[in-house]
Amino acid sequence: MLHQLIKAGAAVAALAAVAPATAAELPKATQAIMKETGLPADVLDGLDAELVMPAKWIEGAKKERQLIVSGTWDADQFEALAAPFRERYPYIRFKYSRATRHDRVIKPLLAYKAGRIVSDLISGVGAKYSAFREINAILDMRQIPNWNNVPDGMKDKDGGWIGQRLRYWCIAYNKNALAKADLPKTWDDLLTNPKLRGGKIGMGNRPNLWLLPMWDMKGETAIRDYASKLFGEVKPQLRKEGMNALISLATAGEFDISLPSAEYRVSQMERKGAPISWHCPEPVPMAISEMIGLKGGHENAALMFVNWFMSKEGQVSQFAANYAPPVHKDLRRREFLAYPDEILGRKIAFRDPEAMETDLPKLMRFWDPMWFSAKGLKLDVVTAKLDQVAKKGASVNFTVNGKAQTVRISGSRTTIEIDGVDGQRAELKAGMTCEIAYPGNNQEALKIDCKK
Repeated sequence: MLHQLIKAGAAVAALAAVAPATAAELPKATQAIMKETGLPADVLDGLDAELVMPAKWIEGAKKERQLIVSGTWDADQFEALAAPFRERYPYIRFKYSRATRHDRVIKPLLAYKAGRIVSDLISGVGAKYSAFREINAILDMRQIPNWNNVPDGMKDKDGGWIGQRLRYWCIAYNKNALAKADLPKTWDDLLTNPKLRGGKIGMGNRPNLWLLPMWDMKGETAIRDYASKLFGEVKPQLRKEGMNALISLATAGEFDISLPSAEYRVSQMERKGAPISWHCPEPVPMAISEMIGLKGGHENAALMFVNWFMSKEGQVSQFAANYAPPVHKDLRRREFLAYPDEILGRKIAFRDPEAMETDLPKLMRFWDPMWFSAKGLKLDVVTAKLDQVAKKGASVNFTVNGKAQTVRISGSRTTIEIDGVDGQRAELKAGMTCEIAYPGNNQEALKIDCKK
């Protein structure tokens, strides 16, 4: 494993002859990365200029001495990708946590509103970006020298977020169950292929990852019609597991295809010998994972890390850690794609993070009822007073038309609002009047919006 090589300080003397000339010797971690990946030396051309840091940031970071990061990388992946940065700037200590969307995004947002800063950098903010922007919490990333390394469209024009990595969300398929010739060439083919019907697809409830990117290209009416045929005719298995778990289930033969699946995760498993591979019907759904920095914390260390991360060294380090395609404009190369023939030269459907705030609610208004209807449930939206709150908010009881109802509240999947702001289930109290969207008694709520 790469991170083991880095931690062990692998011997890299033989690499010196092929390493690009730089003013300072490459960190041992970077040399190990280049050796392990076999990437050509020219991918680091121009690195010296990209490593220039404003002196005031360095002075400030030496006083701060810490950087708190909440992200979507696995812990060992973050340790590996950050290793060159640690060598270059050993006075900055990391506190990293990989967390659910609630812990990664909602908790820092609520803490910031309460005057506390619990994260300096957050990745994968998604639709909550506007909530941070509204409270003026976000650092302006346009001040980093490497801002121009990221193409327009992959960063906020006003500097609020910058692309962390590219994501291509398509399908993983079990190679023992399906041949390449069996796979759909376009997304419309997925609707008509008889080999993919009747539960052969394990689908997660994440249309924002693969269907939303096609919204601008196809239009709302076509997307609605597509969803209707998918549920009504193809009849995939509707799964509650996370997207990574779906890949494992497809590998185990629970179903033939998982949807949606990220290419880098499938590649990680295939490289270990699993009978799984990745395929993308056209157009190829592409998304940007965004990163924001928060004001008032360890700002200098945060800006230094983002600037380094957007350098070729930072982007190559991330690729080596988890095979994530870089966003750096000069690294959009074949070497950085796990399945280049599934992507290069094909039509791309791009999901702008801003679309999460406008088009996603429109999509979910018809997707959610279809999802629950296909499971034999009906999505109801009721207003009721909470009679009882149990298990620290994990279960609530209320009465509708004289009938007692019990609903589960998920800390990660249920959207929770209290007095119009994001909340946590532990804040739910008996006596609150709430609007509750749920698919029936003893089911999990989709949303609960309460007033104290």
